[in-house]
Order: sequence, then C-alpha cells, then structure tokens
Amino acid sequence: RPSRETKMGGSASKTKYTAPAPVANKWYDDFVVKLPDQSGKVFAITGCTSGTGYAAAVAAAKKGAHVIMLNRKSERATAAQAKLADDVPGSKITAIDCDLQSFESVKLAAGMLKEQFPGGIDVLCNNAGVMALEDQATKEGYDVQMQTNHLSHFLLTREVMPLLEKASETKGEARIVNHSSLARNGKPLEAKYFDKNGGNLGGNGASMIFGGARWVRYHMSKLANVVFTLALAEKLKAAGKTKIKVVCAAPGLAATNLQVTTHVDGGMNDTWIMRWAQSAADGSMGILHCSFAEGVESTDFFEPGGMTGIPTRKKLGSQCTRLDSLKMLWEESEKACGSWTI
Repeated sequence: RPSRETKMGGSASKTKYTAPAPVANKWYDDFVVKLPDQSGKVFAITGCTSGTGYAAAVAAAKKGAHVIMLNRKSERATAAQAKLADDVPGSKITAIDCDLQSFESVKLAAGMLKEQFPGGIDVLCNNAGVMALEDQATKEGYDVQMQTNHLSHFLLTREVMPLLEKASETKGEARIVNHSSLARNGKPLEAKYFDKNGGNLGGNGASMIFGGARWVRYHMSKLANVVFTLALAEKLKAAGKTKIKVVCAAPGLAATNLQVTTHVDGGMNDTWIMRWAQSAADGSMGILHCSFAEGVESTDFFEPGGMTGIPTRKKLGSQCTRLDSLKMLWEESEKACGSWTI
C-alpha cells in the first residue's frame, strides 16, 4: 500500500507514492461482458504494460481480438505480454517494440505492423502517455511530454493509415482512438509547445493549482490529443474516408503508474487526491467504449460524468474546437513528423 506523509495544509509534502493506490474494480467487469465480440479483429494499443492500457488489452483479448502490444522495449513489456497470456489463456498476442520518445522507433514499429498485419488493423488505440515530467527534450529536440503523448502518435497513425484503410474496406470500419485527460481543459494550444523547444518551456514548476510549467506542458499535450482527433476526422471526411472513425476518451481519475512516475520525477508532491481515484481498469472504460462499442461516431468524446464512473458522450469545450487550433496542430505536427496528405 502506498505510504503518505503530508504536512498540514496540503502544500509541499514528503509524500512517498511508490505504487498505484489499491482500488477495486467497480464497473469494469460488467462493462467488458457487455462489449461486442471482437473475434477476427486486430487491436493495436500503445502503452499497455500496466494501467488503463493493460486493462484495455485484457478486455480486447477476452472479446477475441488479436492484441498488438506496442511498448518501449523493457522487462516490464516482456512481463506484461506473459501476464496477458496467463490472464487470457488462448489469446492471440503480438508484441512490437515502440518507443514513443524516438521517431525512429515509431517508424520501425510501423514497418513491422505493415509486414506482420497486411490484412489491416481494426483499432489503433493511442493510449500511452507521460505526465508533468521535467522540462527536457527528446533526442529529436521536442518536449518529452508533447512527443510521447501527441507527436509520436501522430506519426504512428500516419504510418499505419494504410492498414486502417484496409480494415475499413474489408470489414466496414476501422477506428483510431486517442486518450486525453481532464487536463485538456484550460487555455488554447500554443505553437511553441510543438517546436524543438524541449528543455526551454517554462522550467519545472510543479503546482497543479497555480499553473506550474510541468502541468502546462501536460495540458498542451492532452489538449493536442483532442484537437488531433477533430483535425484528423475532418480530413478523413473531406477525403471521403468516412469508414475510418476517429474518437477520443478521457479516463477520469484512475490509479495507475502515471501518478507514480510523476511523483518520483518531482511533478506531483501531494497525492492526497488519489484517495478518490477509481481503478485503472475502470479508467480504461472510455477507450474501450471508443474502441468496441456500437453507435460510436467520428469525433465522439467519452468521459465519466464526474471524476469516476461509466463514460458518457461529452461536449467538448471551445479550447478543443477552435479552427485555428486544428490548423496549427496539423501544420506543426507535419513540421515535426513530415507531411501527411489524406
């Protein structure tokens, strides 16, 4: 059980948060039972060694999908693949190395996907993310949060689009699912967060309440997930490729390793809010609904009604729907990842 030592007033604390808060599943199990069968489908997901990603992978495997686990090469990734095989005996699993902090790794992963799955991919779930990390650059020079959370997913989606098109043609539809956050709320996107400014974007202020720079960068990356959803959906519609749906979800407050990593990195001193968290599995219901539920339409956004609970369709705030933001995001993402004509 995570230990906590907090000073009075809930400000700076000597908190020790070394593992996700233990929370029992409340809705996930029944939710998964009600999802449609996915036999014959291919489900690819980033960031699934634990947390919402692993829970989504388990659900996909239970529903009969062939699960592609896209993770950075590590012992955790190997262990997660073995655990999934144990948790869902007889499941079809493929693991492909994909480090979202390296464009080269993403391109190599996409090449392997094209080689191993010529029949197409039914669902690409861009789930992986990091939160409130230090102001540092990737080897390509971009902010570590923006590259991990958005730019590499933009690149991955572009690279595997032919596989999504193949599935949409042969099976009637394909889906791209992006994973955002409550942190999308706030000021509109700014171009500087997409440029090669890693390590020079405000420093390491860690206050969630008072706009610490770590959290501003996280906000920008999570807002980018939503804006990317709308921009890509618009371009697919204009190209007549409406069988490919682009949707987005947010998990609410879920107890995962995301908070552990952020705490260890110095971005989340107080973890008292986690006492109200739902389980990681319950937090996965949004992306699962977007991935598999019937009646989902392009540009839909699903999120719990409060901090926790069953995801419902939500109306997006104006910071998500600004046309100038859609245009800027696409241009800046192309500048980083290369041109993309749909």
